[in-house]
Amino acid sequence: MSSITRQTIVIERRFHGPPESGHGGYTCGLLAREMEGAAQVSLRSPPPLERPLTLERDEDERLLLRDGDTIIADAQPATLELDPPPHVDLVDALAATSRCLGFTHHPFPTCFGCGPNRPEGDGLRLFPGPIEGRDIVACAWRPDPTLADDTGRVRPEFVWAALDCPTAFATDLERTPIVLARLTGRIDAPLRADEQFVITAWRIGADGRKQHSACVISTPEGETLAASKALWIALQEPSAYGAATNGVG
Repeated sequence: MSSITRQTIVIERRFHGPPESGHGGYTCGLLAREMEGAAQVSLRSPPPLERPLTLERDEDERLLLRDGDTIIADAQPATLELDPPPHVDLVDALAATSRCLGFTHHPFPTCFGCGPNRPEGDGLRLFPGPIEGRDIVACAWRPDPTLADDTGRVRPEFVWAALDCPTAFATDLERTPIVLARLTGRIDAPLRADEQFVITAWRIGADGRKQHSACVISTPEGETLAASKALWIALQEPSAYGAATNGVG
C-alpha cells in the first residue's frame, strides 16, 4: 500500500461523466492507484470538477477523497474473484460496437468513458454492444498515447475508467437510470498505449434496486490484464439522474 498520508487532487473537466461531475471509474482510479493489488472503491457523493480535493488516509487505513467535510469516495484493499465468460474474438468485439445502446440512448453523450460525442484522443470512446447469441457485451479499445506515462503504460486511473462504463452496458440500462455506487478492480498486468485490447462485460444479477455486473480487459489472444466488479443503483427519481454520481459514465 502507498505511504500517502495527504495530498491534493483536482479532477479536470475533461474527465467528467455527467457534465458537472467526475467520471466514476476515473475517480475510483485516483484512489486505487495509491494501493497495491485489488481495491474496492465506494462513491459517496458526486465528484466535483476543477477544485482542490483532499486525498488522505484515515485511522482505519482507508483512503478518503474529501471535498471539505464531504466524503466523495473511500477505498480499501479487496479481493476480486470472477468467473469470466469465454473470450470474445477481436473481430466480434469490433463488430459489436455498431450495436452499442449508447448511440441511440445516452444520458451523458460527452462522458469521458463512453460518450459518443467525445472525439478521438479526448474520451476513451468505449462503445460496448451485445455479442450475438451470448448474454454479454463487448468492444475493442486502443488507448490513446496521451493516457500513458513516460514508459508507454496506460496510467491506472484510465484503466479504471475503462473498467467502469462497460459494466453499465451489461445491466438493464435501457429501462432504468442507474448510478455507480461501488467499483472493485484490479490490474494484473500493464496495458500499453496504442495497442489493441478487448473489453468484455456481463451481468451478474440484481437485488431490488441494486444491479451487479463485471468486466475484463484482455489481449486479443484472451489474456486478462484487468478486471472489475461493479455495483449500480437504480434511481427512484429519474429527474435526479442529471445530478447523480455517475450515470453510465
